[in-house]
Amino acid sequence: MSKRICFAIAALLALTLTFTGCQKKQDESKTAQAAFHIGLVTGTVSQSEDDLRGAEQLIKEYGAVQNGGMIQHVTYPDNFTSEQETTISLIVGLADDPLMKAIVVNQAVPGTTEAFRRIKEKRTDIILLAGEPHEDPLVIESAADLAINSDFVSRGYTIIWAAKQLGAKTFVHISFPRHMSYETLSRRRAIMEQACADLGIKFVFETAPDPTSDVGVAGAQQFILEKVPAWIQKYGKDTAFFCTNDAHTEPLLKQLLQYGGYFVEADLPSPLMGYPGALGIDLSAEQGNFPAILKKVEDEIVAKGGSGRFGTWAYSYGFSTSAALGEFAKRIIEGTAKIDSMEDLMNAYNKYTPGAKWNGAYYTDMNTGVKAKNHILVYEDTYVFGKGYLGSTSQTVPEKYYTVKSN
Repeated sequence: MSKRICFAIAALLALTLTFTGCQKKQDESKTAQAAFHIGLVTGTVSQSEDDLRGAEQLIKEYGAVQNGGMIQHVTYPDNFTSEQETTISLIVGLADDPLMKAIVVNQAVPGTTEAFRRIKEKRTDIILLAGEPHEDPLVIESAADLAINSDFVSRGYTIIWAAKQLGAKTFVHISFPRHMSYETLSRRRAIMEQACADLGIKFVFETAPDPTSDVGVAGAQQFILEKVPAWIQKYGKDTAFFCTNDAHTEPLLKQLLQYGGYFVEADLPSPLMGYPGALGIDLSAEQGNFPAILKKVEDEIVAKGGSGRFGTWAYSYGFSTSAALGEFAKRIIEGTAKIDSMEDLMNAYNKYTPGAKWNGAYYTDMNTGVKAKNHILVYEDTYVFGKGYLGSTSQTVPEKYYTVKSN
């Protein structure tokens, strides 16, 4: 046999082996593809970082669709109010994927209901979950298979209960007209006022500038910085403060650390809500690691004399809800959980919040008294820095608070 023929045979054999190897890798890749996909829609890092980090946790566990994994994550525009049609199109577009079996939107900004309706028109097989809806309860309930809100009803009572445990004799609720026009926020305020009367605490309402008004965020924060010392002087150091706006939280914490007073937890609680800025600490190294974040914040609070006066949820509500709803959807699709099981939902939350406890209840319409079958309100136990978990979730909220109406 000539050398030329030998070289030709060798080359052909090498090519065959290469092709076979490539084909094998392609076949393996195909078998590694996820059996179904879950869409997850959140805000951006600048708009709602914790929500996005929860999506990243799921990608870490189950992989991104583009790499053969399960999770397809997209973000809606920062200015979602004026770009509502873009947001709707973004959500609806996920349903074009034939493997898409569930879509989670957290936070479910305006337009989510319409997007869900459009999806249901062409894909009744897709499970639709809404985290922290911005639209009215009856609106989102008309389209979502399940909606989740932080429990503004139970927390209206448990925050006051917690304030009393810390030693507060007065409770100051800080807000502004725009927020008080929201059913959920005004209803919670009314419950807080009733709980204060029942538990022997003085209730006070203080108005602060709306950060979306002409004064902007900077002006609203400056107002809080200037007013807190006067409020402490007026109401005393045994006063607990609560604000409905995230922008007010950081300056409020900063001044309470210096002048006294209590802070049970934020409107949407997280150790990242207001504390890093108020304490001047960098948590970039602890990103996504909530036990580490909690410890670093706690160490600073205790060092500044705030032990027993400041609280939070040990795990971010936004992070936990993105991750838990994605996990819950996966379990429903796989047949290991039922969408109407409160226990199954709580198990999904527990996976991402070891050591913390959750509680919840089905949303009750305050006008009709009817409990929704697809809308659940959840809340996590309050963690007090320097003291530990307070046991808020084990408290029985008297039934009457579920029928308290807005002022």
